[in-house]
Amino acid sequence: MLKDTLQQGQKLADAALERLLPQGTQVPPSIHQAMRHSVFAGGKRLRPILCMESARMVAGDLPKGVEELGAAIEMLHTYSLIHDDLPALDNDDLRRGRPTCHVAYGEATAILAGDALQTYAYEVLARLQCSAEQRIRIVEELSHATGTIEGMIGGQVMDLEYEHKRADATTLEYIHRAKTGALITASLLTGCIYANANSTELQRVREFGRAAGLAFQIADDILDVTQTSEQLGKTAGKDVASEKSTYPALFGLPKAEEMADRLINEACSALDSFGARAETLKAIARYLVERKK
Repeated sequence: MLKDTLQQGQKLADAALERLLPQGTQVPPSIHQAMRHSVFAGGKRLRPILCMESARMVAGDLPKGVEELGAAIEMLHTYSLIHDDLPALDNDDLRRGRPTCHVAYGEATAILAGDALQTYAYEVLARLQCSAEQRIRIVEELSHATGTIEGMIGGQVMDLEYEHKRADATTLEYIHRAKTGALITASLLTGCIYANANSTELQRVREFGRAAGLAFQIADDILDVTQTSEQLGKTAGKDVASEKSTYPALFGLPKAEEMADRLINEACSALDSFGARAETLKAIARYLVERKK
């Protein structure tokens, strides 16, 4: 059942991305080919799926056009991956099992491809099939989640600053919540906003997202030291090689696994008031940490 849900969500997101992104033949073709190279590199579409399933949980059915919101979120996520892989940041040459954007198209084009995906995402958001008030709230939520204060860019900055030195538990949690968890939480919240969730529902989903987002990054830390590059689709052991602070490094592998499991239990408890409608999101949350096993 969960496998079918994930596959269907991935197809919906991919179809929306295919429809919304410029074709590789569109002038100037080099930038559009670079954008599509990274967007269609075989990602799981986790964030669009979380967005769509949170909207379904609130509305009872999948609201019309919500897949375009999911596609815009995937554009924002992919832009961050392109920039994260650049020589000035993580300097990685493998992403989702294929050459990173700067390896395939050159550093200058990769920077511009990331910029273009970020810009295009907001063009898509401006045309969403919901009220103007909902669009503004969605843009605000995503802007904050990708920004510098408790957002993705701020988390990336601190992640870089703590290379080659050990972060304490509080700092490490901040980095993970900002760099990875913020966009996961925003994916869930914007789906709820699109579906006209009330303030109580939004708060419960925010609690779910904060716990699940941190658990997801802890699981990624664990995978980095327990799986091969072929299994991961990216270079394994990068965090160890760069001496980045991670949960396995700070707490040990067994404790990190225990923390991820506890966080997922907390996340699922936050959705209990939704009853049976929350079962899909709870199953996805458990899937996030089961990847580490």
